[in-house]
Amino acid sequence: MAQAQPETDPLWWRGAVIYQVYPRSFADGNGDGTGDLAGLRSRLPYLRDLGVDAIWVTPWYVSPLADGGYDVADYRAIDPAFGTLEEAEVLIAEALELGIRTIIDVVPNHVSDQHPWFQAALAAGPGSPERARFWFHPGKGEHGELIPTHWVSDFAGNTWTRTTNPDGTPGEWYLHLFAPQQPDVNWSHPDVRAEFEDVLRFWFDRGVAGIRIDSAALLVKDADLPEYVENAGPGEHPHVDRDEIHDVYRSWRAVADSYPGTRVLVGEVWLPDKARFAQYLRPDEMHTAFNFDFMARPWDPKQLRESIELTLAMHADVGAPATWVLSNHDVTRPVTRYGREDTSFAFTAKRFGTPTDLELGGHRARAAALLVAALPGALYVYQGDELGLPEVEDLPLELLQDPMHFRSGGVDPGRDGCRVPLPWSGDRPPFGFSPDGAAAEPWLPQPASWADLTVEQQASRGDSMLHLYRDLLALRRREACLGDGPLSWLDAGDDVLAFSRGDVACVVNLGQQPAPLPPHTDVLLTSAPLAAGLLPSDTAAWLRTA
Repeated sequence: MAQAQPETDPLWWRGAVIYQVYPRSFADGNGDGTGDLAGLRSRLPYLRDLGVDAIWVTPWYVSPLADGGYDVADYRAIDPAFGTLEEAEVLIAEALELGIRTIIDVVPNHVSDQHPWFQAALAAGPGSPERARFWFHPGKGEHGELIPTHWVSDFAGNTWTRTTNPDGTPGEWYLHLFAPQQPDVNWSHPDVRAEFEDVLRFWFDRGVAGIRIDSAALLVKDADLPEYVENAGPGEHPHVDRDEIHDVYRSWRAVADSYPGTRVLVGEVWLPDKARFAQYLRPDEMHTAFNFDFMARPWDPKQLRESIELTLAMHADVGAPATWVLSNHDVTRPVTRYGREDTSFAFTAKRFGTPTDLELGGHRARAAALLVAALPGALYVYQGDELGLPEVEDLPLELLQDPMHFRSGGVDPGRDGCRVPLPWSGDRPPFGFSPDGAAAEPWLPQPASWADLTVEQQASRGDSMLHLYRDLLALRRREACLGDGPLSWLDAGDDVLAFSRGDVACVVNLGQQPAPLPPHTDVLLTSAPLAAGLLPSDTAAWLRTA
């Protein structure tokens, strides 16, 4: 089936397959060891053949890279390490010619400490209009030496850094929910709202099909800067999910809807309260939001079914499609995660040296791919998951860059292990990531064992993870009942997840023993071979039922 263009398919986003590109690690076009837009453009045919409808590109803007590009210094320019604005415009157009839309990342909670606004705020001093765009505040204590609040950072540690006055004396403190190089902006200030709406227009004018909104629930803060209280009611947290935040996304939706076609807003919304989560997906706010609940659940039939049912129910209340994802640039890769005793995911639980059975994890990751691709809604694939790449857990400590590692005191290995450059071809690093003869090594080293996981190797093997992804995405596109639409559960026993989507059934055996298949007329696809007609442990199948 030919891929529809944006102006002819206003609902493309409800069942799309979206591939996440971490540009620094996707493909290096100029040989400097860093992925770039030239490399991405050269690999667009690969993404077309994989069968994706859109790419989501993580921040490519000018940035000091204190947090992998999520510290933006200029939203209207491409970082020179990646290329130029003109190249980005060409990439968007070339991708669309292949039927692939482009979604970009916007980080509205904070900017880089090198952003002109923050530099002006530091120079202007206390009480200035420039500082009003941020959260500058005097410290507590006799000499202002104590932090204004004890709010906790997602990167561990406190959330305030003290400035130094021009005369060298200690000055005010500024808020940063993440690293000190990422000062939070003040969303009660009209300049902030106007600036980000203009950023949306800037990129919509250049043809992007959507915006992924980073840390979407964190923007608005209580101006009184209260400390945390136990049992705070909905919307009463001082800096998470405050009611006023919805005004921001209503204005963003109005900007998106003013353009032809459907320009989607996709939220990164981490909230345990599912009713509060659903509020972001009301018809005049975001189109979709990431479903992190499923990704964090263990490989357990009861847990996964509970997550699926909960997800579908809360999305149905607001008429939004669910999204399904197994990993991203922040999360331990599924081949590694599913090979552990604890197959769930939590940032606070990441540690060096966790035992892993990669063979078991690989079987489960293959089955999980069939499971999420069969569920109702949109599917996200993080680059390298289609190759079955494991988390790289033995990176030299001196090469680690992720602030989560450093702010944890070295306890958390950080997120660099899922950001190692992709292997494309050849039998030794850089595995085609950089051009032949490139002098620079990749910015993070690739394991020698990845020689068996390159695109080139896997394209030649019918049983490879890459072939499985190509087959399942082609089948998903071909079968009209997959993607957006209803789901009906089938009774297949306590250890088996089974559901039908029209005349296609998905069956996943999470038990220890082979399981019988439900009635069917054909086997369309399996994650591993059947055993005497039975579905082996940690295996999934798509069946024709009529």
